[in-house]
Amino acid sequence: MAVEGGGRENVGMVQASGSGNSGSMLREYMTHLRVEKGLRPLSCEAYQRDLEMFAEFLEGGGGDGAGVKTFLSAEQGDVSGFMQHLREHGVQSRSIARKLSCVRGFYKWLLIEKRVRRDPTVNIESPSSWKVLPKSLAESEVAEMLEKTGAAARAKDADGMALRDHAMLELLYAGGLRVGEIVALRQEDLRLETASVQVRGKGDKERIVPIGVSAVAALEVYVARGRRELLGKSLQRALFLSVRGKPLTTQMVWKIVKGLDRHASPHKLRHSMATHMVEHGADLRTVQTLLGHADIATTQVYTHLAIDRLKTVHRACHPRAKRRVQGSGSRVQGLESAGVEA
Repeated sequence: MAVEGGGRENVGMVQASGSGNSGSMLREYMTHLRVEKGLRPLSCEAYQRDLEMFAEFLEGGGGDGAGVKTFLSAEQGDVSGFMQHLREHGVQSRSIARKLSCVRGFYKWLLIEKRVRRDPTVNIESPSSWKVLPKSLAESEVAEMLEKTGAAARAKDADGMALRDHAMLELLYAGGLRVGEIVALRQEDLRLETASVQVRGKGDKERIVPIGVSAVAALEVYVARGRRELLGKSLQRALFLSVRGKPLTTQMVWKIVKGLDRHASPHKLRHSMATHMVEHGADLRTVQTLLGHADIATTQVYTHLAIDRLKTVHRACHPRAKRRVQGSGSRVQGLESAGVEA
């Protein structure tokens, strides 16, 4: 969200207008909506409620909490802060988008009326473009799933399906592959000697995905024993096969993953891989390459995780941060109670 500029150029106009009375300004705008725009009474009431809510937010200090503000002194940070405030209090994106549209219309009118010089709603992202971090599994949950398939694969009587399921789950998590990419893999796509896999993603774009030693070991055993058993006398290039020797379908992969954990899915494993990597310090460009995202903007849903990681590293490594954290308990508690991070 944009958080700069906006209200400073309007300060002079606030002073020139006297009190900058929000109530009288709202009444004028409601008259404009009823008479000139022809809006119905119920629509006008909804607009008025939204603007009164924004006015109350401004009176409480706006986006930065720096003193009482008015419509005429509001900045872009106040508008984006208002939207974030609504979001944190459980207001749905559609409702926030409507309130933003209302505030935009109001400031368009203020510009026409020469009440303000700049519109603080300019460059504010619409909630429809907000990215929500995909749900992921905890590392312990993924480890439990892998332990289940690993135990079955290590059993003396392990069959081809057990070896396949373990290799497939290891690869889903190690490489963050899409379910469509998993079922499209061919045996010749494996580069186990270099611990990597050649993947064909969206738009037939190919990428090389590195995988870890656990995935390599599971794939080696599956190719040597499990796949041969499932293949039988048929001829197939697909890496992962069904009990009948046919290529696995996406529905089959989903069923296998769901059978291990009803909260899991192939897609959630992909996001779990990305989330866990960022939490352990991976940069977004690396994650973008591994996931096969054409645009870094798609990967930026993980930005806040990277920022949290930076904060943790800063606190652990910066000498001034250490001094603050290791200082008196009352000092730290005082900061926390004031809403400031120690």
